[in-house]
Amino acid sequence: MAEIKLGDNETLESALRRFKRKVQQEDIIREVKRHAFYIPPGEKARLKSALARKRNRKKYRRLPE
Repeated sequence: MAEIKLGDNETLESALRRFKRKVQQEDIIREVKRHAFYIPPGEKARLKSALARKRNRKKYRRLPE
């Protein structure tokens, strides 16, 4: 849980900026998106293998000859 303390002479805008930065650093948004909907195990495995294939294609495309 991201939490910030508002300083004495701190504006709400700067506190909001600090809060957004902290949320981004703690990867809270990524976790929320990951848990936003259910992915069946078979679909999850297909997605994982597709991402691996994409990574491998990209890796071998960049290798110098």
